[in-house]
Amino acid sequence: MKIAVLPDVQAKPGLKFDHLTHCGKYIADKRPDVIVQIGDFAYMPSLSSYDKGKRKFEGRRYRHDIDAAQRAMDTLMAPIWAAEGYSPQLVLTLGNHENRIDRATNETPELEGLISVDDLGYAQYGWEVHPFLKVVQIGGVAFSHYFVSGVMGRPVTTASALLAKKHMSCVAGHQQGKQIAYGSKADGSTLTSIIAGSCYTHDEDYLGPQGNKHWRGMFFMHEVRDGAFDEMWLSLDYLKRRYK
Repeated sequence: MKIAVLPDVQAKPGLKFDHLTHCGKYIADKRPDVIVQIGDFAYMPSLSSYDKGKRKFEGRRYRHDIDAAQRAMDTLMAPIWAAEGYSPQLVLTLGNHENRIDRATNETPELEGLISVDDLGYAQYGWEVHPFLKVVQIGGVAFSHYFVSGVMGRPVTTASALLAKKHMSCVAGHQQGKQIAYGSKADGSTLTSIIAGSCYTHDEDYLGPQGNKHWRGMFFMHEVRDGAFDEMWLSLDYLKRRYK
């Protein structure tokens, strides 16, 4: 089995999504059996509790967030749909940014029935949509936007800790950059843990000049079987050079 993993896209109004055309073209060329989008495809800035009341929050609109996410998804999927005879399994694990919608309806009950994660339209694009923090297993590998640890349910923040705590091969997004850790079972078969959460080109103000220097891209998992696989990293810079 061959799996393509698309980390956090963080689509929001005002951005260009040319890099998603490059990602889609590479996927269409290589034709993996499964495509996993690990969550936070949409950013949903209009529902950010951190920015509310600040100057930069001015002008944000829920409808604009939804439109940006759908424009990004159109851009990604166009080359894949155009690939004749190619119909991969599409798996999407919702992230904490998409979960802002559910959190908003929980904190403001009047919004119940007015807004929903379904507004993003992921299922209409063909994705199998899994709830935030649900763990999905494919080929013996666990996928989730992030994995939690302890009674407080805080995210596991390093690939090595993820391997030690979950005792199986895991793939998560959520954190910028890329991390990888290796282990093995008693029979000598391999375990691999990956955290990669940045498939976008824009910078985030809250990360500052140094924090925005992280790796950005997607990756493939080759020969996936019983939790073992060979990973192949694809930076957005490489994809841009290949398809520009």
